[in-house]
Amino acid sequence: MARRHYALLFGAVLATTLSGCLPLIAGGAAGGALVATDRRTSGAYVDDQAIEVKAQSQISDRLPSAHVNVASFNRAALMTGEVPSEEARQVAETLVRAQPNVRKVYNYTVVAPASSLSQRNNDTWITTKVRTNLLNGNGFPSSQVKVVTERGVVYVMGLLTQAEGDAAAQVVSQTAGVQKVVTLFEPISEIQPK
Repeated sequence: MARRHYALLFGAVLATTLSGCLPLIAGGAAGGALVATDRRTSGAYVDDQAIEVKAQSQISDRLPSAHVNVASFNRAALMTGEVPSEEARQVAETLVRAQPNVRKVYNYTVVAPASSLSQRNNDTWITTKVRTNLLNGNGFPSSQVKVVTERGVVYVMGLLTQAEGDAAAQVVSQTAGVQKVVTLFEPISEIQPK
């Protein structure tokens, strides 16, 4: 059991540090295993990967001084990070909204200098702790929760029942280093078959 937890912890750290490469790494059998346990349809899963990669690339090309992260779950895109101006913030959001299949955008970017490497490392560490705590949590499937941390604020996404969302948010809020929790769960009335 401990071996499984270490493997999952290693995977969480790897996914966080290589988030831009994850769609390439998670291909093949690993990608198939993730889709098999996901409440999203396989089409939504693939769309989410494409939204993240394409939007991130376009923002980096168009706004090289910005530090914007894009995470997508069930075609709802979350934007976090820092931009140099309100105009840049709007440009980044327009680029994300223009991606095929995006149905909703949560823009939590702020006008501020790009975060430091130490802050980003701290955010990665918080994300790792949150994911580890979610693995040990009861009352919700941890595999259904997507976690993003920016400046100590933890954003959680997923398709969960109200009770599952409440349980997951409680676990996240009790994790050391978390300054604030923003829940972006999409509620479901019961576990829906694919």
